[in-house]
Amino acid sequence: MDLLKINLNHIAIIMDGNGRWAQDKGLERTAGHAAGEESLSRTIHWALDNKLKWLTVYAFSTENWMRSSDEVEFLMFFNRDLLIRRRDEFNELGVRFHFLGDLEDNKIPDENKVLMSETEELTSSNSKLNLVFAFNYGSHNEIHSSIQKFVNDNRNEVDLNSVSNKFRNYMYIPEMPDPDLLIRTAGEQRLSNFLLYQLSYTELMFFKTLWPEFGENQLNEAAEEFSKRKRTYGNA
Repeated sequence: MDLLKINLNHIAIIMDGNGRWAQDKGLERTAGHAAGEESLSRTIHWALDNKLKWLTVYAFSTENWMRSSDEVEFLMFFNRDLLIRRRDEFNELGVRFHFLGDLEDNKIPDENKVLMSETEELTSSNSKLNLVFAFNYGSHNEIHSSIQKFVNDNRNEVDLNSVSNKFRNYMYIPEMPDPDLLIRTAGEQRLSNFLLYQLSYTELMFFKTLWPEFGENQLNEAAEEFSKRKRTYGNA
């Protein structure tokens, strides 16, 4: 499907169901995260093949720190290892990496911070696909942080139209367009503190498929469904 013709430029995904997939198979939860890597790779290749401009995936939320210390430690290592093993591959394919979240948090290992910064720099001139990893991301944190920075810079601002126009410049990635489509896997139907400001007129789709089993068929199905929806942005 020609995504340009249906105005599908940005897909955001809540990659849910890794732990359930592993438990269903009698494996440790961490095995599900490893299996989810292949689903992510399939999704990135689908995005490239279909000329999608932006793909945002929820890799680690601010609430994920409350999981067991073993799982958190694994996820920190896993995300770091994923970049080490795959960034050159995707760099060669023209993928530009972005990292969305509170990246200065002291809980994030220094190795992760350095690798994320290096990866953004390495891929900064790529333009085929903007791949956004929401890492240590929480929408409430982003909005609260943006408000604080905005107030500090605009203490005498009184024009509400100007406030609205300027506020986006204080978000984590100001140039990131709002998602056209949000997909959540594993049957859950909630937003989980993900891109609440940016999802105001995004089309929502929920799949029962667990993330490690998600792939091209479901993405094609989502694009087909999206093409049938009429987006009015409150005008009708």
